[in-house]
Amino acid sequence: MFLSTVIFDLDGTIIDTGPLIADSFRHAVKTVLGKTIDDREMLAFVGCWSLREQMCRLAPERSQELVEAYRAYNEPRHAGLEFCPGMHELLLTLRAEDVRIGLATTKRRSTVELAFHYLPQLEGLFDAVVSADDTERHKPDPAPLVLALEKLGAKPDDGAYVGDSPFDVEAAQAAGLRSIAVTWGGIHDQERLSVAKPDTIVSTIAELIAALEVSPA
Repeated sequence: MFLSTVIFDLDGTIIDTGPLIADSFRHAVKTVLGKTIDDREMLAFVGCWSLREQMCRLAPERSQELVEAYRAYNEPRHAGLEFCPGMHELLLTLRAEDVRIGLATTKRRSTVELAFHYLPQLEGLFDAVVSADDTERHKPDPAPLVLALEKLGAKPDDGAYVGDSPFDVEAAQAAGLRSIAVTWGGIHDQERLSVAKPDTIVSTIAELIAALEVSPA
């Protein structure tokens, strides 16, 4: 038996976009600012806030150019999207078990739709979708997760948020959800995830399934 409610991050958690996001960020910085961004500096941005907020924090006076360069590189490459191994099957299993499934991502709505276009298997898997367009505040703020819970008609007590960044963990904790960090995102390693102190860190689908199961009373 599973938890009654599970909300997922999208990039690096359900779909294998971690390397693409990192490459897109590096490309934008190189194209617009003419420099190579250190991976440690990049990790301070990727996985939290909206893309526009990330670029404003990086270089406020060039943020629009950075956003445009990022999107010009990133969006055409969505055509090669794939699920993270085992995630499609897990989502189907959760649906079959009548688990309420939500999606809360810092992608804007149009980019979420692009992902759904290239991975049509995503259609119908989620009972609620929250994108960057739906809230004024973004992860690590809990606002997207709180909205997802409202859309699902659920309370955080018997729910979890699954993501691949420390910012996902912080948002889950602030929303009162169980925090589950996955290591397969390709950007934030296990050491960095551990610093955020999630309830559980998992490296395989089998471990994630076990983390989503309700322990017998």
